Amino acid sequence: MRSGTEPAPAGLPRGVVVLLGTACLVVVVGGMRITAELLGPVFLALMLIVTISPIAVWMRSRGVPLWLAMVTNVLAVYLLLVSLGAAMALSLARLVDLMPEYQQQFTDLRADLTSTLAGLGVDQGQVLQALHEVTDPGSVAHLVGFIFGGVTAALSNTVFLLAVLLFMCIDAVDFPARLRVSATQRPEVVGALRSFATGTRRYLWVTTVFGLIVAVIDTLVLWAMGIPLPFLWGLLSFITNYIPNIGFIVGVIPPALLGLLQGGVPGMLWVIVLYCGINFLIQSVIQPKIVGDAVGLSASVSFLSLVFWGWVLGPLGALLAIPLSLLAKGLLVDIDPATRWINPLLSGGPGEPAATPTTAAEPG
Repeated sequence: MRSGTEPAPAGLPRGVVVLLGTACLVVVVGGMRITAELLGPVFLALMLIVTISPIAVWMRSRGVPLWLAMVTNVLAVYLLLVSLGAAMALSLARLVDLMPEYQQQFTDLRADLTSTLAGLGVDQGQVLQALHEVTDPGSVAHLVGFIFGGVTAALSNTVFLLAVLLFMCIDAVDFPARLRVSATQRPEVVGALRSFATGTRRYLWVTTVFGLIVAVIDTLVLWAMGIPLPFLWGLLSFITNYIPNIGFIVGVIPPALLGLLQGGVPGMLWVIVLYCGINFLIQSVIQPKIVGDAVGLSASVSFLSLVFWGWVLGPLGALLAIPLSLLAKGLLVDIDPATRWINPLLSGGPGEPAATPTTAAEPG
């Protein structure tokens, strides 16, 4: 018999709450994967707007008219997309034009590999079919097209992407003022959104700086080695730098293959050794530490973010893995003082103590 002073149980058991939350998460993730072609460009537009929005905010703080700040926002993000798209298109067109020059090298390489594998007892018919697929002159262009696929897929839906960017650019100009109004009623939500925006800018700026450093070094090294199209491979290094942990592995494949065609196995090995040495030191040793300190995500969480968002949204999800994880963290963790104890676990270090509701309630 229950005593009069014993409190009655309230709410569902914690285990049931966890199961229900997990079930809802599965439904949401499944829906995101189904609508990946729609969500990918929207998330890309959001990340671009978050990155360039301080320009308009700064202009407004200096008394620049609202319409001029909006136009500047739109022009800045459009110029960024046009520059990237033009560089990709010109580089890929140059690569396609270059491939016929290596027809004889592809043929010789295929013949050498066929004879070697046949001497080891491997079925010659299977060898010829596999080598035809791998060493076809269009394979390099196809490979690079796949690597650029995430950005290319987003840019291909140009009308939709440009429309989303246009409206987001317009809204971004006075969005800080609307956040200040909302903060009086929902300070926790506004604080989480500001945390996401700040973390995303830090990540993108740090990654961009490191990407430029890696791209310049890789371009100079490949140019010194006589590898064709060093600018294209430098651009590829810059883009794959946004893929956490394993981006440089993707970026080394095309120049290594051209090194094989130019100088045989020694040429390929030199490209791999120099490329991996430079990129591993910068992207896998120095950059993760600085990025982790800037955004509060550990190396393990960053890698799992890459796997998860790449599975949900495809190549574009891999490129936007860290910003999307910061958005999820802001909406699921930072938004509620009762869940902020998870932050030190995600950051991989002792971190800061979870903020109290009073502290977190103040607008950032």
